[in-house]
Amino acid sequence: MTDRRQFLHTAIAGAAAIGVRGLRVNDLLQDADVRALPRPTPAQLSWQRDELAMFIHFGVNTFTDREWGDGTEDPRIFNPSALDARQWARTARAAGFKAMILTAKHHDGFCLWPTRTTTHSVASSPWRNGQGDLVREFVDACRAEGLKAGLYLSPWDRNASVYGESQRYNDFYLAQLTELLTQYGTIHEVWFDGANGEGPNGKRQTYDWPATWNTVRRLQPSAVMFSDAGPDVRWIGNERGTAGITNWSMVRPDIVTVPGMSGDEVMRSLQNGDRDGTVWRPGETDVSIRPGWFHHPAEDTRVRSADDLLQLYFTSVGRNSKLLLNVPPTRDGLLHANDVDSLLAMQARRDAVFAHDLAADATHRFRTTGARSAELVTTLRQPAEIGVLDLREEIARGQRVARYRVDAFDGTTWRGITRGTTIGYRKLERVTLGVYSRVRVVVNDAIASPVSMILHCYRGS
Repeated sequence: MTDRRQFLHTAIAGAAAIGVRGLRVNDLLQDADVRALPRPTPAQLSWQRDELAMFIHFGVNTFTDREWGDGTEDPRIFNPSALDARQWARTARAAGFKAMILTAKHHDGFCLWPTRTTTHSVASSPWRNGQGDLVREFVDACRAEGLKAGLYLSPWDRNASVYGESQRYNDFYLAQLTELLTQYGTIHEVWFDGANGEGPNGKRQTYDWPATWNTVRRLQPSAVMFSDAGPDVRWIGNERGTAGITNWSMVRPDIVTVPGMSGDEVMRSLQNGDRDGTVWRPGETDVSIRPGWFHHPAEDTRVRSADDLLQLYFTSVGRNSKLLLNVPPTRDGLLHANDVDSLLAMQARRDAVFAHDLAADATHRFRTTGARSAELVTTLRQPAEIGVLDLREEIARGQRVARYRVDAFDGTTWRGITRGTTIGYRKLERVTLGVYSRVRVVVNDAIASPVSMILHCYRGS
């Protein structure tokens, strides 16, 4: 028995001896387990519940038809003729997205706001007669459509002459970050990566990540920060749109300490998290609706289909992650009709799959069966065809389930229909369509006493 559990047993026995009522050993022991587990902050919990965010890659690369600019681009090429950030936001909202993230600066160093740190920005372009501020238009559009706004500021800058001169560039970068976090109201997610190539002087930069993270905490304390190393949200380890089938929201912070690290253990931790992790750092799954991240006219016929996008939802949100889907505007500054059509069709498909919860009026009975095991039995009002299972844990109290199986009763026999490892915020399982009257979720292993689970059932389509 741990010291904490021994203390609680002793305290409860003492309280009972002096007549204190209403204390239950199991309740207090369960609370002890909860306190010992990493748990999400309110900002992390809200971030995960949003499920869908849209990434907007836009900048000089859009006009050069490249993925990575080299920093020598003439700002005068940036001149979107019909830019409408409200069209981006309206599309995102109509497609079920709750947040958007803009590439305020990509690796080419071109800034989409009129920064005081460099002339390599929209202020040197003909767009809006040099008076434009795309970050302002973006955050205003998000708020007008009820979306959360996020910003990406690339640490690699192929235009900045001070890149590679460590302290001078770190000061330059923090000055840009400070502008973005003080001039545009509440920013909900600040997105970093570990991009670290050569600058115009041929040097590489040593980034001051602690100072960067501290700046965000000081200026936007409610924002979540994304990077390989968090500190709030981690990269899922690939750009294919697939979280790990086993996916813990906890990690060991000693494995991935700064963005840009590599190695088998790093990738395993990013993809799967860590059962014995000591900090809460859920995974974000980023992927593009097209082969590239910036808009290229040659890819207009290579947009992911609605069915493909729905599958990405299952392999990201449905694996205890969040989906960050990139949708790049055209040179006109609009989302292409093919992208919009696919997004809206995906939302229609999602609505069709999850329209009718067969377990909404069911009877649910949850009980623990051991120190690290439990069972949830859901009895439907009437037998129904089930093809999709939606399992959830109460992650506000931590993530616990390590291994489970699901059985279904067909009126005669209990049949095993699926099994898995982690659940977390949400686990979506497609199963062979069958008519069942009861569904049983059996937790075979957990890292702490299971407290509760939720099961939704759908026919699917």
